Amino acid sequence: MEASPRSRPSGPKCAALIGPMSSGKTTLLEAILARTGAILRQNTVASGNMVGFGSPEARAHGMSVEATVATVSNQGDSLTLIDCPGSVEYAYEAEPVLRFCDFAIVVVEADEKKLPALQLTLRRLDEIGLPRVLFLNKIDKAAGSVQQTLQMLQTASENPLLLRQIPIWKDGAVTGCIDLALERAYTYRPHAEAKVSEVGDEDRSREEDARFAMLETLADHDDVLMEQLLEDISPPMDVVLQDLTAELHDGWITPVLFGSADNGSGILRLLKTIRHDAPDYSSTRERLDIPETGDAVAGVIKTIHTSHSGKLSVVRVLRGKLGDGDHLADENHNNLKASGIHTLLGRETSKVSSAGTGETVALGKLDTVATGSVLYADKSTPPDIAPLMPPQSLYAVGIRPADRRDEVKLSTALSRLVDEDPSIRVEHSQQASETVLHGSGEMHLRIAVERLESRSQITIHTHAPDVGYQETITKSVTQRGRHKKQSGGHGQYGDVVLEIKPRKPGSGFEFTNSIVGGAVPKQFIGSVEAGVRDYLGRGPLGFPVVDVAVNLADGSYHNVDSSDMAFQLAGNLAMREGMPQCGPVLLEPIMKVSIQAPSEAIASITTMVPQRRGQLLGFEPREGWPGWDTVQALIPKSTLSDMIIEL
Repeated sequence: MEASPRSRPSGPKCAALIGPMSSGKTTLLEAILARTGAILRQNTVASGNMVGFGSPEARAHGMSVEATVATVSNQGDSLTLIDCPGSVEYAYEAEPVLRFCDFAIVVVEADEKKLPALQLTLRRLDEIGLPRVLFLNKIDKAAGSVQQTLQMLQTASENPLLLRQIPIWKDGAVTGCIDLALERAYTYRPHAEAKVSEVGDEDRSREEDARFAMLETLADHDDVLMEQLLEDISPPMDVVLQDLTAELHDGWITPVLFGSADNGSGILRLLKTIRHDAPDYSSTRERLDIPETGDAVAGVIKTIHTSHSGKLSVVRVLRGKLGDGDHLADENHNNLKASGIHTLLGRETSKVSSAGTGETVALGKLDTVATGSVLYADKSTPPDIAPLMPPQSLYAVGIRPADRRDEVKLSTALSRLVDEDPSIRVEHSQQASETVLHGSGEMHLRIAVERLESRSQITIHTHAPDVGYQETITKSVTQRGRHKKQSGGHGQYGDVVLEIKPRKPGSGFEFTNSIVGGAVPKQFIGSVEAGVRDYLGRGPLGFPVVDVAVNLADGSYHNVDSSDMAFQLAGNLAMREGMPQCGPVLLEPIMKVSIQAPSEAIASITTMVPQRRGQLLGFEPREGWPGWDTVQALIPKSTLSDMIIEL
């Protein structure tokens, strides 16, 4: 098998910065912006002024809580970087980004505890088919050798991690690197371009061994290169560089570079790799099966609501050209008109007149467009791209405004919140008369509530959501209910006899009547049922009643005093007096849960389940995931609600 030859992609590129939490993605973005001249100086996390910390919530918590978009010039080529949050609770934030970007820069550090998170990231990239470069950050703090770190990281990756560089050591610290393809040495200089030199004699042997290992990996997909290695022929540099580019594009290798985002080491080498080797929009178009020719097509990466510009839809133009005022359509065939086109540098926007193929820009006033949507030129044929599906919710919290007069403001703020973060779901529970936020974890929803409060200027109270208990009965009872009242003029009279019986679980409520001889007139039978149903909303234990059969067996009426309301009250009275005699029992919601985790965590999980009154059903290896297991269990909903926090 041979890698297909590819020329250097020169069009606008879009890269996702992803990786485990606290690996330095936002710092790397800041370092790149400083090196490309997009910002005057590189800020630190402690300063709170980093471009990636554009929201008050990000600055308050010292972590990314939303994707940050920044477009820079990389030696004359347009490059858009999108910094995605590292917390698993914000994993869905990266989904539309990964779909429409060209490649990913996976930021990692030499920390074995973060391997499971890295494995999740790399597996997702494999599923999408997205090329990636791995940037080993914090090399200045690394304790072991890069080769040992690479062996550790390889356990999280299915395709080979290809070391593109080796470090230059001096007095136990990394002072530079040797590029194995170019066979040149680079000495780091603080916040300046590295000094280029020949490989020193003391590093020559290490360089030759590492270079041969790199060439062996490349030769797995290049028969000519394999023959050259077997014949001990040194391959030409242009062939090596071409193979590196082709095999990265085809997803056969993951090149590994290293550096320190904090002090700017290795940043320019990364930028040059991106410029010369990384794919551009043409590869993304091919992956999404979008033809090369045709009218404009764009994918919506993110939605932002601003106080001044209103709603902005961040889009990646995959084909054609977008102009201000162009008419577009989405997958629901809504007619849209772009009102304002902007480039982004975090929260800063710069207005432009148009956006060409491959560029990432923000379009204004597309009020009905959702994140993940595909836009296309009006009256053209829409591309066939499956919609993104938000993840299943893992945590929930009930919310209410401190002042009931703020309910309308809260409703508007919730609509914008869900528009920006589709992984949040809002439920209005009729049974409990409460509004419930569903999300991916405690931190996810805590920050969502903070955002609601800051943007809408209201105070929100939170509480554990209603569990949803129900009740049913275990015995049958026949009960009379008679409502009789006389207070001058027409009185009230309704008399019924109800047979109350339990039903099979899951069969619901059934109302019948066996009235003979007109003991209860037909026009009042529905009234009796209404009274019965009204009672079932809150049974003798205080919860909704299910799986009950009620039969109207007998009764009596008065020609003058009987009425619809009287028979409703009679039916309700019979239920109120009869139900406590039916052996009511509480029904607790039990959830069937599947927990997937690294094998070393299974012992803790199997201990955790019984502590939450759960029942273990078993566990087995997770198919296709070496080192992971799946635990199946039944757990009461009341104890499951905060289990994700403990996990």
